[in-house]
Amino acid sequence: MKNNIFILAMAAALLAGCASSQAPSTPATAVTPVAPATLPTYADAEPLGAAMEGWVYPYPVQMLQFEHEGRLLRMAYMDVQPAQPNGQTVVLFHGKNFGAEYWANTLRALSAQGYRVIAPDQIGFGKSAKPEIRYTFAMLADNTARLLDHLKVERVAIVANSMGGMLGVHFARRYPQRVSALVLENPLGLEDYVPSIPPQQTANLLKLEMAQTTVSYRNFIKSYFKDNYRPEFERFVEQFARVQRSAEYPRVAHVSALTYQMIYEGPTYNELPKLTVPTLLAIGQLDRTVFGRRFAPPEAVKNLGYFPQLGKDSQKRIPGAKLVEFDNVGHVPHLEAPDRFHAALLQFLQDKR
Repeated sequence: MKNNIFILAMAAALLAGCASSQAPSTPATAVTPVAPATLPTYADAEPLGAAMEGWVYPYPVQMLQFEHEGRLLRMAYMDVQPAQPNGQTVVLFHGKNFGAEYWANTLRALSAQGYRVIAPDQIGFGKSAKPEIRYTFAMLADNTARLLDHLKVERVAIVANSMGGMLGVHFARRYPQRVSALVLENPLGLEDYVPSIPPQQTANLLKLEMAQTTVSYRNFIKSYFKDNYRPEFERFVEQFARVQRSAEYPRVAHVSALTYQMIYEGPTYNELPKLTVPTLLAIGQLDRTVFGRRFAPPEAVKNLGYFPQLGKDSQKRIPGAKLVEFDNVGHVPHLEAPDRFHAALLQFLQDKR
């Protein structure tokens, strides 16, 4: 019985391989909490398959088909063309627990200012293929370059959140000539977590994924937003719950475990000083996310995940980096404080044009 309780507790933090410590704070503006009595379980909702065919994205989804290691894969993406183009293109990199759809408001904000915006679901995520293979950031970066080649786009600005921030660093290091600017929104990888977080067996990670529940997943998502959790964020819980009800969930869970390994094996801390592109650090100050926190003793991680300091330290380590701090905001500023985030983003992109 104790083991079952332990597994369920661990599962609440696993899908991203990270969790957040408690840091009570008063939000800048009042938000309406979701009353516990009204929170749905989605037990009767229609299941979603691994490709989430029935899940609606904010813009039309296209597919790029290509071969990887003898497998035919399909990469989903949105390509939003502005009414009055300014000649610039932005690519959005999502986090581990989100697909490209959570960029909906950023797609609108950038498009309204004349930017062409490309938002892919990386292989292994969202509506894209989910092969059970070894995942690496190099593979995801190469897939993104392949997509840009397909769309005949040479040079882009990258905006990247959470795990996507690690991919953004890898992409900018691998293809610096293709990156006009890099925006890292509360990225993972600003600290060296490997000495503190012990490695995990994929089989054990899969067990934890399979033990996840709607309630534990909701608590995990809430940890991203601190005091800013709003009813519209239930969308992400519903998506998980409906995928979990599918017969394809074991494969989805396995891929989630495999992408945890990708994060563990692809740290970016030592890559930050080597960045050669203009970089903006956009940091929510309430964020306390630590990759793999639950797998280490509290003493080992007590000094990790303090994003107010991580932002300042990383600005010093990245040549010429600019830092914008968002008070009373957690791990996903573009959802929690979209007006402030987009104002800073647009100003930075304008300055770098």
